[in-house]
Amino acid sequence: MAKLYQTLLLIISISYFFSPELIAASPAGASQKAVNFIQSSCKTTTYPAVCFRSLSAYANAIQTSPQRLAETALAVTLSRVQSTKLFVSRLTRFKTLKKREVEAIKDCVEEINDTIERLTKSVQEMKLCGSAKNQEQFAFHMSNAQTWTSAALTDENTCSDGFSGRFMDGRIKNSVRARIVNMGQETSNALSLINSYGKKY
Repeated sequence: MAKLYQTLLLIISISYFFSPELIAASPAGASQKAVNFIQSSCKTTTYPAVCFRSLSAYANAIQTSPQRLAETALAVTLSRVQSTKLFVSRLTRFKTLKKREVEAIKDCVEEINDTIERLTKSVQEMKLCGSAKNQEQFAFHMSNAQTWTSAALTDENTCSDGFSGRFMDGRIKNSVRARIVNMGQETSNALSLINSYGKKY
């Protein structure tokens, strides 16, 4: 059972990192100006290395646009959250889990669902920012996007807290928390880039 557990966990981890949603075009061929723009913009975020690693592959699409940078960061974050939900959901298949572990996993999935819903709303608000006809409309939709993204970050922290107890299996706790931490970092970065875009309008 332990060997089966480890094998399934490895398969899930590999599928997470090679999810089609996360595969992007190589930054090779992208203009140096675009790459430099992303790098300098990421330096203003809380996790600049994570920011550049996740967004540099989209340099051709982003170019030097703060709007496209913020929108891409949000889209990449949403994809990451959806992949994390799939990973966490599959953990309930393990027959050796204790009741409290199963409950923590299910609670986490609910929190991630809330995160997906809020990030989706933020994506919608960002699109409306792009089509705003005046400063007032832009400010309204920008405020909504900031609020939804900030709320999503709170959901992720709540999910992580559920895996902090000693009753959790160490391997499950570590694998889930690692993904939740990464998810939180990308969400935090996306919020920072959204805020930066809002100041440039």
